[in-house]
Amino acid sequence: MFTGIIETLGTIREIKKDNGNLHIRLSSTIANELKIDQSVSHNGVCLTVVAIEDDQYTVTAIQETIKKTNLSNWKEGSVINLERAMKLGDRLDGHIVQGHVDQVGKCISVTETNGSWYFTFEYDPDLNNLTIEKGSITVNGVSLTVVDSKSNTFSVAIIPYTYDHTNFKTFEIGTTINLEFDVIGKYVSRLYSYNKS
Repeated sequence: MFTGIIETLGTIREIKKDNGNLHIRLSSTIANELKIDQSVSHNGVCLTVVAIEDDQYTVTAIQETIKKTNLSNWKEGSVINLERAMKLGDRLDGHIVQGHVDQVGKCISVTETNGSWYFTFEYDPDLNNLTIEKGSITVNGVSLTVVDSKSNTFSVAIIPYTYDHTNFKTFEIGTTINLEFDVIGKYVSRLYSYNKS
């Protein structure tokens, strides 16, 4: 369980293919605080730490995860948003985030407005995910508030702190991002569809 409040950034140092899996080695300031088997959100994808050495650690992604996320676009040098799992009793500063990406989306607009940034993303509505105005959304692991919600697009406003401390500063038109839609909204939507049938 995560909150969508990014703790730090990591840089990919090596990606190794192993049949259908990927072993990803990253460097980060939190590497020496991690433990084997610990869950860490990487751009919103919950991955398990399998090895640690000095300021670097390794996680493994299986084929199912690779298919449903933007992991196939990662390369050496990519900067990744990192968040460790929340502790019981911690404040929930963002919203409830599972680290289970629902689908990928694409950045279609970036606008700077007097020191803040306005990003618009497009996603496939046929997968039955939805956003609501002022509801929660996770973009590359970052907990955000939806503005301008439409059937296949939504926007978010980014303050300077978030822009400077996440990989949002690397986004441009065409950038593929991981989306996790609000878990409560997903349950309500599922219940509604059951009651209609």
